[in-house]
Amino acid sequence: MSLAPPAAVVHARAPGKINVALQVGALQEDGYHDVAVAYQAVSLYEDVRASHADGFSVAFTGTIDTSGVPLDEANLAVRAARLLAAETGYRGGAHLEIDKHVPVAGGMGGGSADAAATLLACDALWGTGLGREKLLALAARLGADVPFALTGGTAIGTGRGDRLSPALAKGVFHWVLVPAEHGLSTPEVYAALDEHRERHKQDIFPAVRAPMVGADVLQALRAGDPHMLAESLGNDLQAPALRLRPSIAEVLETGEASGALAGVVSGSGPTTAFLVADSDAALELHVALSASGYRTLRVTGPVHGARIVHD
Repeated sequence: MSLAPPAAVVHARAPGKINVALQVGALQEDGYHDVAVAYQAVSLYEDVRASHADGFSVAFTGTIDTSGVPLDEANLAVRAARLLAAETGYRGGAHLEIDKHVPVAGGMGGGSADAAATLLACDALWGTGLGREKLLALAARLGADVPFALTGGTAIGTGRGDRLSPALAKGVFHWVLVPAEHGLSTPEVYAALDEHRERHKQDIFPAVRAPMVGADVLQALRAGDPHMLAESLGNDLQAPALRLRPSIAEVLETGEASGALAGVVSGSGPTTAFLVADSDAALELHVALSASGYRTLRVTGPVHGARIVHD
């Protein structure tokens, strides 16, 4: 019995995500925050094609402006491939062709999806056979959102967001996204949150050390009820994102005035996500926002996490 020859190219796909709810804990001595986040993977994907190479490199295509995305060791997908090689003792490299559709620096985990798809693609390309649990452990070392891009679906993330617990979500949720032309730096948004809390510490409750996702969010997801979920959307990073990018407020106001059940900044922003009742409402909101001059994307969730695609 002969072994099948190694694949010349492996194609993996991973989804972007929306943070349905995000609670941020107090600033810790190491400069980080614990969070509690309800993730939902949505039908906006990153496609990674990995091929054999002597070194590590990456190139981009797709619908997203990637002019500001690094092509060197700072790129999260390149770091993912290098980490996998180092952990498994693989001595070769990989060239990564990434077809991007998730907004860059938009709070939707596009870079994390790239890293998750790269781990899966290179593991298959190299035949390293690391297995899901070990890939998840590597993913957590790359960034808080990378493990969720591997698992997909709906989940609760705690700690730095990388300790995942599956959350039951019934049915399909419909979202209309408004990506921004220019991204926001996640560290800057967190710094603005810390400044906001310090500035208003006499007027607001102090941040807890170990935040939790509210029971109302979990109940709405279990019920598959968009109206109930609309009442529960929340993001501690929304206020600092609005402070850094005031134009987001106008987007939120326009979307909610045009029929959205609710709108929320996704993650650290600046992408805004509008929850609607169904596919017809999504189309109506898309038309209304387009007429107001906004570029929109219609997506649904939850969807599966990173997986191999057979072209």
